[in-house]
Amino acid sequence: MAIQAHLVELERKHKVLENELHEALVHLSTDDLRIVELKRRKLMVKDEIERLRHTVGETLH
Repeated sequence: MAIQAHLVELERKHKVLENELHEALVHLSTDDLRIVELKRRKLMVKDEIERLRHTVGETLH
């Protein structure tokens, strides 16, 4: 169950980063490095979500 809770938290973080990235893209004055950093962090969280889902899937089978 701890993995499931961690997965939920990662999904929440991913959504927060998605919203931050959207806001940064809307504001033309946002620094390009900030946008790159948000994209990088969002991708890292997404990769971790996929790893956990894969691990959970293997555990169930």
